[in-house]
Amino acid sequence: MIKDKKPVRGSASMPDHIMLSISDDAKTTMTVTWRTSTDINSGYVLCREENSGEYFRTDAISEVFDSDIDISNIFWAKITGLRPDTKYYYTCGDDNFRSEEYYFTTEPENLTKFKFIAISDQQKCGPFYVPDYSALNTFLKDVLKKHPDTRFILTGGDNTDCGQHELQWNGMFSGLTDIIEHIPYMMTVGNHDNRGFKIYEENHCEGRYYAEPCEYFDKQFKCSYAYNGPENWKTENYSFDYGNVHFAVLGVNGPEDVNEWLKEDLKKSDKTWKIGSYHFPIYYSGPENQNDDAYPMMRESMEMCDIMFSGHEHNFSRSFPIRNEEIFDRPSQGTVHYMLGNANNNPPGSRTVSKVWHTAFYPQEEYNQMVAIVEVDGDKITLTSLLNDGRIVDKCTIDKSKDEILPYSVAPIFLQTRLMFKGVDTGLCTAHTPPVEKDGVWYAPMSTMVAFAGGYVLKEKGKVTCDFMGHNAVFFEDSDTAVADGKEFKMNAPVFRGRESQLYIPIEGFCNIFGFKWAYVKRNNFISVEFKEEQFPVSYQP
Repeated sequence: MIKDKKPVRGSASMPDHIMLSISDDAKTTMTVTWRTSTDINSGYVLCREENSGEYFRTDAISEVFDSDIDISNIFWAKITGLRPDTKYYYTCGDDNFRSEEYYFTTEPENLTKFKFIAISDQQKCGPFYVPDYSALNTFLKDVLKKHPDTRFILTGGDNTDCGQHELQWNGMFSGLTDIIEHIPYMMTVGNHDNRGFKIYEENHCEGRYYAEPCEYFDKQFKCSYAYNGPENWKTENYSFDYGNVHFAVLGVNGPEDVNEWLKEDLKKSDKTWKIGSYHFPIYYSGPENQNDDAYPMMRESMEMCDIMFSGHEHNFSRSFPIRNEEIFDRPSQGTVHYMLGNANNNPPGSRTVSKVWHTAFYPQEEYNQMVAIVEVDGDKITLTSLLNDGRIVDKCTIDKSKDEILPYSVAPIFLQTRLMFKGVDTGLCTAHTPPVEKDGVWYAPMSTMVAFAGGYVLKEKGKVTCDFMGHNAVFFEDSDTAVADGKEFKMNAPVFRGRESQLYIPIEGFCNIFGFKWAYVKRNNFISVEFKEEQFPVSYQP
């Protein structure tokens, strides 16, 4: 695209992309962000209390946003000195070009009861030049009409389809008009938000890349949110307080740096609740998905949170409380991972399934929209995920004072060790051939897991061949040496013949050959085997 003329939805002298956000104490401050063309070099906000005609002025700071299709100025004005629990009216712009009057309400003092809504994966890619977010606009307005006491909107990421192209942000803002001018919009960065293409034209995208840091997001929202994230990864990582909750919003880049920052950030908070938002689900539902982007690098900090919101998979799930892979019943014992579904008729691209760590699940493979209504009430939080047709997908209450989650659900503890591949019980395949531990080494008939997952297995006298996830390995009875991809591979223990006359392979050796990671989850008594890449195992059919 050549910037020789203004694009559709391009910047103009009149302010647009007007957005409220929380970047400081929400009781006494509010931040306003807006965009103009570069012929407007300065801007300010005029603000007044409800029932008052006396305005006060807040000057804005600005930076140039030079994108792939446009050049514009982004303005940020942090209004300070506000009174808690007060409604204000404001306009933004310069002396000649000013917005209409909008309003917002500050946070009350000593707030312990409030409501916010959470959405995720509301991106739209088409029509190409003018992505259509009208369904999102209608949906959110309907939700806010039914819940007028909503304090802010939190997203779980993928706010756009390709965030390194400005026409996508222009589309997103079109879907939020008459909404985020009145209510703070707190965005989590998703992988689509920092995705771009070197050639990005209608019906032709070439050279996909992911920006690190998230360039276009950081340029547009640099001063919209608290600039308190880890060095080199600010803007896309930030934290803020509201009422008795501390929120930590995490980007998708630099997980090791984010982990160290988040640990310190959470340690400093004395709030009743600590809620995180991270786009990729740690306890996912897709058959091919994995969590190696964040675990184990961010496990320590994430498991300091009470609730971790996520998106990415376009469907809903809620986990049991989890800590260090063990699955529990009570909120004090772990973190509840809560996947937000999708808010804009974007069904998941692949089949989704409930996993051993899920206590509630809905695949959302319908064309519909989902929102989570989050009601904080002192030591209790009630989360209600509902669809645009009114159906309630899930409703639960996490109660710190009673240390319980309603409705009651008990995490599984198995009498006989189970074998789980990517969170799914291998079931009938291993019903009579469970994993066993001998002399501190775990073994399982791993060929049954390969067959269960769609790989190729050839069983011959005294040996078994497994062709799986791009690797071929032959294992021999009574031998600790396998032939992996044509080369000898020494394992940590020999293969032996076990139950149902199956060859039991040392799990560690098997996983090293195939590039898996594994763990024995002691409390729940199962072996968890994970594949680090997103691939579908389908055996070759000659």
